[in-house]
Amino acid sequence: MGTENLAPAVSARTNNLRTTIKSLQASYQQTINKPTFAPMNKSLANALKFLLFVGVGFGILYLMYRSQQAAYLEQCQLDGVPEDQCSLLDKLVADFKSANPVWLLMTLVAFSISNLSRAARWNMMLRTFGKTPRLINAFLTINLGYFANLGFPRIGEVVRAASMARYEKISLERVVGTIVVGRTIDVILLLSITGIALLMGREKLWNRAVELVDVGDKVDLLQNLLVVGIIGGLLVLGLAWWQRAKIMGSAIGQKVIGVFKGFGEGLQTALKVESPLQFFLHSINIWVMYVLMTWFVILSFSPTAALEIEAVLVTFVAGGWGIVVPSPGGMGTYHFLTGEALKLYEVSSLNAFSWSNICFFTINVGCNILIGLIALLALPRINEGYDSA
Repeated sequence: MGTENLAPAVSARTNNLRTTIKSLQASYQQTINKPTFAPMNKSLANALKFLLFVGVGFGILYLMYRSQQAAYLEQCQLDGVPEDQCSLLDKLVADFKSANPVWLLMTLVAFSISNLSRAARWNMMLRTFGKTPRLINAFLTINLGYFANLGFPRIGEVVRAASMARYEKISLERVVGTIVVGRTIDVILLLSITGIALLMGREKLWNRAVELVDVGDKVDLLQNLLVVGIIGGLLVLGLAWWQRAKIMGSAIGQKVIGVFKGFGEGLQTALKVESPLQFFLHSINIWVMYVLMTWFVILSFSPTAALEIEAVLVTFVAGGWGIVVPSPGGMGTYHFLTGEALKLYEVSSLNAFSWSNICFFTINVGCNILIGLIALLALPRINEGYDSA
């Protein structure tokens, strides 16, 4: 395989990540050679972004805690428990202690297996450059990236790419290109799992939507709006087709075309690796392990242990999209969305909140922090004297 196989993958969609890396490098050089106000301003902007992301996560989590604390106090009053003996924090700690440690350990195992598959898949792409990267380097840099994400959302991809490029002596842009291809595949699989979850949980999701929005006598209006929407959509598509040359030539049109091309190129690149079947199986296994992580935590907690695959998938998808929001590890958004998903399946609000915390802290402390710290300490040692050539 020649290096040209991955050239299409380094498309317009890599520009943001590449620009971030170059900006960090340029800022660092300016700070050393000639201190100016520009690096300071950029550092201030990054600090403000970090505070914003953390603030959003903590804000949502705080509002949820206050709401759950009020509900817990009401429950205590009904049960005749004195208010000074009714602490939601004590309940969360007790619920965490009650979780089956065997299932929580299995969560860590599933996380590690998913990252091994991710590392193997990544190396398959990197080998098209004529390199033979070590699996241990790919595995540890992936975990290091997850660890970095807890400090500053999305910085993990930069850390991961820079670390792998450094230890395996591969061009940084090429490494970035392979990460983009991998993320493209991941987005496709997440969307596929989302579709399956929506299909399986359609009845409960629809009932919940009806509760939130009282349709009542508005059914006829909604049907009319749907018909008008379909007709309007067809007219817009017809107009867009008629003016397609102008639209495709515009800046927005070029951007949209670039996105679709990027997805297509990513899929084509996946087919050019040494074994497309292994690449596909590793991609599937990554997400199977992710689903199992959710299921294992569900099994560990007695109020959720009886839930079936439908509830597992709906909860997993809710949490998956919660993590997409750029707060550290999905803090706050993960709790809210997984809690809402569990309540669809008759899990009480308080128990759903407890489960969200058990899962969130098991994955972030037991997986991301623990294995991330191991990666941080081990990478320099195992690469001491290592010559990738």
